[in-house]
Order: sequence, then C-alpha cells, then structure tokens
Amino acid sequence: MLLEFERILIGPREMGIVDADAAASGIDSFRLMQNAGEALAALALAHYPGALRMAVLCGPGNNGGDGYVAAAALARAGVCVSVYGLGIDGLKGDAALARAAFDGRVEALTSYACREGDVIIDAIFGAGLSRDVSDDVAAIVAEAERLRIPVIAADVPSGLDGETGEIRGAAFAAQHTVTFMARKPGHLLLPGRELCGTLHVFDIGIPRRLVAARAGRLWENGPGLFGAVLTGPSAESHKYARGHVAVFSGGPTSSGAARLSATAALKAGAGAVTLVSPQEALDVNAAHLNAVMLREADSRAIRAMLGDHRVSAFVIGPGYGVSAALRELALSLLTKPTVLDADALTAFAGEPGILFEAIKAEDATVVMTPHEGEFGRLFPDLASAGGSKIERARKAAFRSGAVIVYKGSDTVIASPDGRAAINTNAPADLATAGSGDVLTGITAAMLAHAAPAFEAACAAVWIHGAAGQIAGGGLTAETLVEVIPRAVAEAG
Repeated sequence: MLLEFERILIGPREMGIVDADAAASGIDSFRLMQNAGEALAALALAHYPGALRMAVLCGPGNNGGDGYVAAAALARAGVCVSVYGLGIDGLKGDAALARAAFDGRVEALTSYACREGDVIIDAIFGAGLSRDVSDDVAAIVAEAERLRIPVIAADVPSGLDGETGEIRGAAFAAQHTVTFMARKPGHLLLPGRELCGTLHVFDIGIPRRLVAARAGRLWENGPGLFGAVLTGPSAESHKYARGHVAVFSGGPTSSGAARLSATAALKAGAGAVTLVSPQEALDVNAAHLNAVMLREADSRAIRAMLGDHRVSAFVIGPGYGVSAALRELALSLLTKPTVLDADALTAFAGEPGILFEAIKAEDATVVMTPHEGEFGRLFPDLASAGGSKIERARKAAFRSGAVIVYKGSDTVIASPDGRAAINTNAPADLATAGSGDVLTGITAAMLAHAAPAFEAACAAVWIHGAAGQIAGGGLTAETLVEVIPRAVAEAG
C-alpha cells in the first residue's frame, strides 16, 4: 500500500522521469498535456467567471504547452483570451502540437501589458527552472503585482525554483497554483510556499505507481508518517512503561528552559520525568515543579541513571550553559536515546566531529534540533552552500549519524538513511521564546515511547505545530505546553 500518496513530494527532475516512464508505458503524452491545460482552464472559469480578459502567458517548453491548451479551452467556452508566447518559433514536441491546436493569434510575451480586469494564466516556466528569469519577465511580474492582477500558475509560479522554493530573480505571487499528480518541494519550502496561493493537485492520468516509484523518500509531515508509533497507555500501563525522560537543567538563573522541556515531555505522554539539576538550582526548580521529579546532578546520580533501565531518554542543552563539562556530559548520555538542543549543539561548534564520531561509534539514537544559527555552527559548509534546505538537512543527518530537525517556519526533518519530511502546520505564533524548548521535550517523550528517531521527530514537530494552532495568537511557551495533550490526541 502506498504511504499516503497525497503527502508524497517529488522533485522536478524526478517528475520529468515520471513523464518519460508514462510515455514509455504507452500513455499518450499529448493527452496528458491536454488534461493539464484543461484543468487550468476549468479552475480559471470556476474562480474568475467575471474576468474581462484571460491573459495566457506561455513559455517555450511543456509548461507553455499546458498554457496553449488552456487558452484553446477558454476560447471554446466563449472567454475573451489573449495569448502571449516566449520562444514561439522554437516550440517542439507536444508544446508545438498544443500551439498548433490553438486557433488564435499569439503575440510575443514582451508585448503583454497588464490592464485592469485581466486574469493571468502563468504558463511561462515550470518547476524545473534553475536560472534567473529575464528582465522582460521580471518586468511583467512587477507590473502584475503593482496592479494586483490575479494570477493562476501552471505547476509553480514562474520564477520559483520547484526544487528549493527559492525565487530566481523574480516570481509571480499567485492566487492559485495548479500542479499535476504530486506537489513539488518548492510548493512547501519558503519562500515558495507563500507565492503559490491555494495549491490544487490534479490527477492528469499518470498511474500513481509510476509517481511513487520515482519519489525520493520525501513527504509532507503528517500522522501518516508516524501514527503507527504513537501508542497511548493501556489498562496495564504503569508510569515507567510509558517512558521516563531525564532532562538536565542549567543554573538557577537559566533553569526555565529545562523546566519547559520537562513539563512538555510530561504533557506529551511520558510516564515520568525527572529534572536533573545542579545543587544551586534545586530550590528554584522545586518551587516551580509538582509532577516533575527533581534530582541533584552529581556524578553518582548520573551514573545511576545511565544504568537504570527505567530511564528511557535524555534531554541535554536547553539553558544549560556552554562549557567543556557540557560536552563531556552530552557524550556520556549517548548510551540511551538523547535529544541534543541549544547549548548542547553550540558546545560542539568548531569541533563537531567529536560528537558525530561518538554518535556513530555508539550507534546512538540521537535527535538534534538546530535552528538556522545552530545549524551553521555545526555544519558551516552546508549552511553556506545555499540551495535546497532538504539536501542540507539530509547531508547533515548522514554526516552526524543523527536525525536532524532543521527548525524554521518550514522545518525539515531528515534521517541518516535519506528519508525527509517538510512540516507545514506550524503557525507564525510559534516564533516565541521557549517554543524550541517545548519541542525538545515533546521529542524526548516520543523517544521515551520507544519510537524510532525519525518517526519520533516527525511526530514531535507535527504535535508542536498543532499545539501552536490550538493555543492561537499571543501564545507563550507556557500556554503552548498546556495544550499539548489536545495536539497529541489530534495526531492519534
């Protein structure tokens, strides 16, 4: 059974291979183009029945061919249509057939002038664009934006890189984007996600098995990826059977971050949580905690927890303070599933190989949750390389041996084995102090349930986003923690 086909993401290069596979299997490629173009026309008629003119902008490739088909369908429906083309004389293959089938005038793209009452059908460039658009196209984009002309994009808004979500010089901001068979990474990665408007996926007749066969183990994050590993308590459960998370606290003035992680782990379903605190922070932590247990962080206690089978997962880093002692402690914890965040990541800046080698030598189960700055400190060459956030996260996971949660509004979760997911349910309100500490605690709770690291991380990121939606505008880390049980219920 295909894994939630609707959540599969496929890159532009792979989609090109799917098209070739379909043709090789005997499917008429021009019929597929006709289906795509007619889908564009149908959406335009449904959403803009009062348009004074449909301005169809066609490029030199198959994306342009979709536009010519759409123009012909709109003309048959009695719509006022004007068509403008790029590379009209050099069209080949199905795109040339589509142009020939349009019984109307085609003017040069550079002659298009936006006017009030227009709706643009943007079929200039598809998802495979990997260069900056020309100044002529950029000028049309700017004028359409100035006049607020509605745009319907074929596959992706022209100027958007369908692989990375980056803008290639300039790109339309579409009200609607029509893509075919499956979404592309650029539809979900920023800033591409903000340019696509409402995204519509049309089945144009390629068998799903052909698409799934070429998809590169990349999905939109959701319960279909991790639902099987979310197990609630049974009638025979006791607290340690539900997992015991140990969170390491910093000193008295920086202990709040660890408390947020600890309470989040408890709310996310861990049966027991212990905050391991330095002696000088015991009173501060005790004043704020009830259900979370408290233990002094001395060497004897740490050795005991390492040998205690009831302790299921560790959290180290939030508010701990960067030091050589932190590096030593983090390395010692790798015998059990561990979440490394914040200071535990920064502590290895400049010498991350020590951490990566230890993870691989121990065959450790580790989830690292870097934001952009922390990612750059651990993986400076990857951070400066640009390109796809997905590929940066995958390379970081492979290099480190850990599952990487590359945080942001378009968080990417990547596994050393190449699996990756893009998360899309996080509201902007989650950009608040302590939110990352809450995510760390949820992640530890998932690991404490004995979930595999990739699935645990995917679950935690999705639950964190769902909690943000439930908490709503003006949320704080504290109010976020309180709604975690409702978010967990939605995930299940």
